[in-house]
Amino acid sequence: MKSAAKHHSNLRDPGQKPILVSAGMRLTELLAGTETFQVSGPSGTEITSLAYNSQKVCPGAMFFALHGEKADGNAFVPDAIERGAIAIASEMPAPAELHGKVTWVQARNSRRALATVAANFYHRPADSLDLVAVTGTNGKTTITYLVDSILRAAGRVTGLLGTISYRTPKGTRKAPNTTPESLDLQEVFAELAAAGGSHAVLEASSHALAMDRLWGCRFAAAIFTNLTRDHLDYHKTFEHYFAAKRILFEGTGAGAPAVGIVNTDDPYGRQLVGLARQTLTYGLKNGAQLTTRKFDLSFSGLQFTAQTPKGSIEVQSPLVGRINVYNILAAIGAGLALGISREAIEAGIRQLESVPGRFQRIDEGQPFLVVVDYAHTDDALRNLVTTARELNPNARIIILFGAGGDRDRTKRPLMGEATGSLADLVVLSSDNPRSEDPLRIINDVVVGLQKVNGKYQIEPDRERAIELALDQAKPGDMLLLAGKGHENYHFMRDRTFEFDDREMARQALRRRGYTKAAL
Repeated sequence: MKSAAKHHSNLRDPGQKPILVSAGMRLTELLAGTETFQVSGPSGTEITSLAYNSQKVCPGAMFFALHGEKADGNAFVPDAIERGAIAIASEMPAPAELHGKVTWVQARNSRRALATVAANFYHRPADSLDLVAVTGTNGKTTITYLVDSILRAAGRVTGLLGTISYRTPKGTRKAPNTTPESLDLQEVFAELAAAGGSHAVLEASSHALAMDRLWGCRFAAAIFTNLTRDHLDYHKTFEHYFAAKRILFEGTGAGAPAVGIVNTDDPYGRQLVGLARQTLTYGLKNGAQLTTRKFDLSFSGLQFTAQTPKGSIEVQSPLVGRINVYNILAAIGAGLALGISREAIEAGIRQLESVPGRFQRIDEGQPFLVVVDYAHTDDALRNLVTTARELNPNARIIILFGAGGDRDRTKRPLMGEATGSLADLVVLSSDNPRSEDPLRIINDVVVGLQKVNGKYQIEPDRERAIELALDQAKPGDMLLLAGKGHENYHFMRDRTFEFDDREMARQALRRRGYTKAAL
């Protein structure tokens, strides 16, 4: 069983330390508020730690046997017991051979049980925080950064959790998942509350919502951005994908959000109106409550007047593009929902200079623009090229991207179609091919490119592809490096290695003799 346990790391980042407290808590206290369960064995057992990865079990732990995407935690129960677990939570009945060896908790839903027990274990830290969640296919990271900046401009002490990192006043850690598992989430909430935090702003992924990682969390504000094709390898159908997003607005076991901030330019957003206790709508049409009549698009940023139910807000932002008009309107909605002043909202928007890997310019003095962006769906790629085109209608646009391996194959030709119809040249390469053959992934994308007669070149090696794209760039062109954004790694079948589009582009430009001093 120990040898099998090493494959269980999909449930938790193996680099993290086990979660411990100095004093234990009785099992009966931990189980308070959990759904229907049956306890076999002593219920007054004192638990000193919690774990959902058998490798992280310490003596005195309670182990949660969760069903992961690739593994069933019940297979690791023997390993957890060998490592010192004294209580097991599972949706399965207690095996006869374990009678008397450990306390067995048969939970109706093991993931919801973990979320509730974790909150109890940390003395319900979220009760002292205002929680803000952002869900949708695109825009989550930028909106969370904007909301966090607004709150900090208002003097609030915040935590920020999302695709890029998890941050509290005590420090920043890498994010193994967009939304942490419930146990890890409660640990971050506890760290934030102990540091005097007042607000936590987080990205709520569809995976996290479907897997009840946010179960029991009460949200002061919930934001919906949009819904386009993604993650169908997990959700299987678009309807199930939307259903996962909808959970945030129906309530994750603690009642509906106090305020739902919904993009009603998106047809799925319109279906969410009225689910929260109060709804604020945003958009550029359809009579949204948060809107703007006109805005200026330029490389220096955005400037416009936002119309809100509480009066006008003057926006000046270094962020660029039409898509960020939507993101800023959503963040304004959150600020209003949280009672933040107009002055602090304006300051917070103005003070956020950039978001890592989101339309991030790489400037080494070259006579053409290089941008790195996280766009990795057909809609995000379409928005990226459209943004570039609106900023400079006369520029020739080159875009480099790939599609992720072991992920939704159905979006690949759509990505090719979107870029082939809008960009002047597409350079196809790899983007975390994982166990798949990079050329097979590329061929899936080519189907869409050929459908629209898009001009393209193929180079599976991403570093060489960046060199190829730079060789194609001429003065006045715009080169978009899409898909990886802030990521600094590359997953392949036989290895994972460090790789950062931003650094690769900088090095390649310097090798060509460009330096910032040349400006």
